[in-house]
Amino acid sequence: MVIEFGNYQLDDEPTRVDRDAVWSFLSSQAYWGRWRTRQDVERQLDSAWRVVGVYDPADGGRMVGFARAISDGIAFAYLADTYIVKTARRQGLGKELVRVMIECGPGVSFRWTLHTADAHGLYEQFGFVRPDHTYLERIPGDRSAG
Repeated sequence: MVIEFGNYQLDDEPTRVDRDAVWSFLSSQAYWGRWRTRQDVERQLDSAWRVVGVYDPADGGRMVGFARAISDGIAFAYLADTYIVKTARRQGLGKELVRVMIECGPGVSFRWTLHTADAHGLYEQFGFVRPDHTYLERIPGDRSAG
């Protein structure tokens, strides 16, 4: 599915994703992804339930944004690795990328989760809130429970 947004295209076709661009951003600019190896990122891309890329047709179709989701395909999805490159920011692309991922595809009725340290305002526009008392999470390396 290709969606036009201003001068850009958003597309959920996995074969269109520029894996080198994803690796470049995640390994050098994403505070949340620098610990991963290229092999880790490749495996995550291969196993993603859905990916959405943002492309600039005026620049040869260069990928300027990306989001990845993992899901059970029925009721739950986790949004990950969402970014827009610095040169394409401040045009509403981040908001459109999240909208396309969670509201314009097979996961529209899912319970979506994510982690972020700096984009709460963006995600709150789509109904993301702090978890309620029923939510538990096991943090890697936390062995205090046993």
